[in-house]
Amino acid sequence: MQSCGIFRFSLIPALLLAFAASSLGQDAGQQNTNQQSPPVNQPDQSPQQSKEPAATTQQPTTAQPNGTDAASPQATSPQTPDDAAPSGNDTGMFVFKKEIEEVVLHATVVDDRQRLAAHLDKTAFAVFEDGKQQSITSFHREDVPVAIGVVIDNSGSMRDKRDQVNQAVLNLIRISNPQDQVFVVNFSQNSYLDQDFTSDINLLEQALHRTTMQGSTALYDAVVAAAAHLQKSQLEKKILLVITDGRDNMSKDTLQEATRQLQQKNGPTVYAIGLMGPTSRNSGREALQSLADATGGSAFFPQNLDEVGDIARNLAHDIRSQYTIAYKPGNQGAKGTYHPVMVEARAAGYGKLTVRTKNGYYAGEAVR
Repeated sequence: MQSCGIFRFSLIPALLLAFAASSLGQDAGQQNTNQQSPPVNQPDQSPQQSKEPAATTQQPTTAQPNGTDAASPQATSPQTPDDAAPSGNDTGMFVFKKEIEEVVLHATVVDDRQRLAAHLDKTAFAVFEDGKQQSITSFHREDVPVAIGVVIDNSGSMRDKRDQVNQAVLNLIRISNPQDQVFVVNFSQNSYLDQDFTSDINLLEQALHRTTMQGSTALYDAVVAAAAHLQKSQLEKKILLVITDGRDNMSKDTLQEATRQLQQKNGPTVYAIGLMGPTSRNSGREALQSLADATGGSAFFPQNLDEVGDIARNLAHDIRSQYTIAYKPGNQGAKGTYHPVMVEARAAGYGKLTVRTKNGYYAGEAVR
């Protein structure tokens, strides 16, 4: 997949080595000269205003239509629990301290009639990781600003659908928190970051209408690139809204690889709208459902385009009505270890409650 949107990165590894030696002999003033390798070149991460494809790590550089090369962005992950920070002590030895980071869950709770249960307290919830109940360290439900990545199919088959889809997305943004930060990725064979994080509705509208309507569908590549770009936001709560009308037929990433990238600790929740019909049984529908289920989101398959607007409004309400639950796991194990997560909710006055949240995460890995 190509480099994501307006960002071009140039990463030139260099080794800075300095060696100084002095000769010990009769002549104390005689010294050998220092030897030094070429200076380190820092990565150029200044944003470019041109429209460029979204990045994956599969192809570090790919020729662009204008003949230039765009390197894949390298995401910088925060220190993981397996990273140890040395500290000194009185004996001159280093003591390595290991801290377990919180796992943050964003959970939607519905009753047996699929109505939101929006007035529960902390005591209603039980969190399990690896089958063991965890102690909840923080809990709240409030309308906080959200980082949202809008990922929309730009292939030829979407030509007669985009106007209504664009309007539905704009309506969702208008009724959301005015402090939300939103970016837009249009994708077909390649993915383009047509608008970086902003709360300016006019800029977002321009990006949604910046379409080419051609090429194949590289859905998984677009999802992986958008998930990586979401990590640049400082907002805790992150959402991916994916809209497509077909199955992936071009990605270098697989569904399994895309799912793993989404299931990093504190990764995004995926909401998907599949415009391939409510009863069609194909890999495209099943893939969208799988991505949503793995992250605690929802997938919708409207019978016609007229339903997309209502779905978008319901999504906005769903996002604003989530509970945020955090806990510190007892033992996260080695990097890359998968930890299944389950959340239960029970409260007087309710029947059976269903909690939608991520079903697990990979410890110590960063979205690439």
